[in-house]
Amino acid sequence: MADETSGSTVPRRQLGRLLTQLREDASVTLDAAAEALDCSRQKVWRIEKGLVPVRVVDARAMCVLYRVTDAMGEIVAGLAKETRARGWWHSYGDVVPSWFSLYVGLESSATLIRRYESELIPGLLQTREYASELFRRKNPTMRAEDREKLVEVRLQRQGILVRRLPTAPTLRVVLSEAVLRRTIPDRRAMAQQLRHLLDVAVLPNVSLRVLPLAAGPPLASETGTFVLLDFPQAFGRASTEPTTVYLENITGALYLDKPAEVAAFEHVWSDLEALASAEAESEKMITSIIEEHHD
Repeated sequence: MADETSGSTVPRRQLGRLLTQLREDASVTLDAAAEALDCSRQKVWRIEKGLVPVRVVDARAMCVLYRVTDAMGEIVAGLAKETRARGWWHSYGDVVPSWFSLYVGLESSATLIRRYESELIPGLLQTREYASELFRRKNPTMRAEDREKLVEVRLQRQGILVRRLPTAPTLRVVLSEAVLRRTIPDRRAMAQQLRHLLDVAVLPNVSLRVLPLAAGPPLASETGTFVLLDFPQAFGRASTEPTTVYLENITGALYLDKPAEVAAFEHVWSDLEALASAEAESEKMITSIIEEHHD
């Protein structure tokens, strides 16, 4: 029983959803899967619901049964290893490749996304030019067409803000004033990016607030950029997934969903909301910065 409660449940849920999809794509029933794997139907069900850690040998057996590609088999095996870790680190450059981002899957299923950004415009709010400049700096030796693919993925993610079904998530963003004043080399493109912020902020499901430098150091000075993701309720009961904290750095991403961890970041978020300017004041500040430096 200890294994069921240790560590983060995020990779278990992600692996469970993936194995369910692969089984259904292969037209294999739960009963047929259990019989072929020589285990109980309950075991397969619990794996697919993300309730238990998964042995790599079991994950590989499922991949053989569902006739998946070798590449997908390695992804499944990589996630299976993560389900057995007490505290886990999802490394983009290791077994699970960058395009199979756990975060993107969680982001697309969230009903509320709260993000604090201390350094850069968040991906969901970036223009093509701004994103292109970031990827040029991050991957200077990458082929231009490959960088463009990365930009396209980032821009496609933004579609969740205006989708109709499922209902678009609520996005609440607090940006450090420093983010607005840290310009990219193309100042005209930076002005366009700031105007884009104002355009997106008009959406009814988007709240954009600026944390003025004059407000002093927030509690978030110790956390840096972070995201809080909340998920839909299941038939009026508890959320299908616990609130999850997402932290990213240059080599990977950390997912936290233990109650104490989430509570700590909720406290930091409350401090940000107390210090940040109201939406109308934030809009005025952005407009002022456009006029001061970019027109």
